[in-house]
Amino acid sequence: MTLELTVSDDVGAIAPGFTHVAVEAYGLVNAPSDEASSALLDDAARRLAERLAGRAPHEDPHMAAWRAAYTAFGSKPNRTRNSAEALAKRALADGGLPRINRLVDVYNAISVAHLVPVGGEDTDHIKGSMRLVRATGEEPFHTVAGGEAAVEHPDAGEVVWRDDEGVTCRRWNWRQGVRTRLTEESVNALFLLEGMAPHCDLVTAGAELAELLEKFSPGARITVHAPVAVSVQK
Repeated sequence: MTLELTVSDDVGAIAPGFTHVAVEAYGLVNAPSDEASSALLDDAARRLAERLAGRAPHEDPHMAAWRAAYTAFGSKPNRTRNSAEALAKRALADGGLPRINRLVDVYNAISVAHLVPVGGEDTDHIKGSMRLVRATGEEPFHTVAGGEAAVEHPDAGEVVWRDDEGVTCRRWNWRQGVRTRLTEESVNALFLLEGMAPHCDLVTAGAELAELLEKFSPGARITVHAPVAVSVQK
């Protein structure tokens, strides 16, 4: 694997069931959302509804496990939901899922269909290694506030993904920063599928993501690292 991914002992202590699958992709072709990517999102919403069978997303065992993990590091899961639960609520609402761009639509569709958090990072903008840690509160997080570029800082003890330059995603997978997000110019990406065992099948979700990436970007070099044996950062 080109990028090193580590998970700190502090994170493992509050969520011993945490696991993740990484999908590396090089030579992707991104573009604005189109009929094909929109159809994926609609189908994902249908699959989600079948899975839930009338239940609310937070009643699913996997989402319940994520809520417990969020509570363990001091976050209120009703206010800052994990990305899969937040997308699931939107998928079931009248407005449906947002259309961002083809790559984001693809990984959002996988997230909703399998009810697992999925994130996509532009590897050309990642600095050094990626690690999942509990924040000190001093790390920079590049975002947008009021339509203007802004730098925030996570709460001390908050679980964040970060690289050598700062935080790339706050509150585990709640809010992605702008520095490494996938844009229509992105050609190389790292996709992270995250789960709380034994309530998810990340292997199946990762394989489906790889298949869709190959469909939308013929010729792209895609590697699925599944399941990933978590490397612990001391």
